[in-house]
Amino acid sequence: MGLFDFLKKGKEEPAKRPTGSPRTNQMPGQPAQGTTASSSQQHVGSASTDTYTVQSGDSLSKIAQRQYGSASSWTKIYNANKSIIGDNPDLIKPGQKLTIPRD
Repeated sequence: MGLFDFLKKGKEEPAKRPTGSPRTNQMPGQPAQGTTASSSQQHVGSASTDTYTVQSGDSLSKIAQRQYGSASSWTKIYNANKSIIGDNPDLIKPGQKLTIPRD
């Protein structure tokens, strides 16, 4: 028996992930795919838009005030998100993910 024979126990197999665990190509230290950032604002595909997750008590004018410094810019957010918000800009719901244009 050699000095390191205790290391050769069993046969070599690739590491197995738990059953039902999704396969990801994430880098160590990065949030898992499909998770949200700790802040409600995060970058999306391009530098000209951000994503904002609607919180309880939000309105488009409040979001516009925080994002642009002007409550009257709410129409910019509404026009970019009509398919999510619908016909009434006063009816936004917590959890909706809105695109915030940066142009």
